[in-house]
Amino acid sequence: MKFLDNLLDGREEQSYALLRIVTGFLFIWHGTQKLMNFPVEFPYPLSPLMYSAGAIELVGGVLVMIGLLTRPAAFICSGTMAAAYWMAHGMNNVFPILNKGELAALFCFVFLYIAVRGAGIWSLDKRQA
Repeated sequence: MKFLDNLLDGREEQSYALLRIVTGFLFIWHGTQKLMNFPVEFPYPLSPLMYSAGAIELVGGVLVMIGLLTRPAAFICSGTMAAAYWMAHGMNNVFPILNKGELAALFCFVFLYIAVRGAGIWSLDKRQA
């Protein structure tokens, strides 16, 4: 796989930036669904906890996507997804494939990685440094 090694070597920073940007972008839409019923109506009534989760998803997703205050935003998003997993999915069954919590678990650990690694290239945090 020499060809693939040659193609991908040296692309770590760009691929990490894309991971951060796409993760934030995807997270935004969970917040807009809860807070604005956009692009599709949220199927459950919203409690104050769900409004808080929606605000974290919307604001945290934007901050992570643009790379501003990336570490604290990603850390809060990670914790929100850990809470979502255990409160909404993991109560009756611990296996994500059975409790439909794969997305919450994946978001939790991707955001944790982003919090540890920081903003990286193509971010407002990097421009301010």
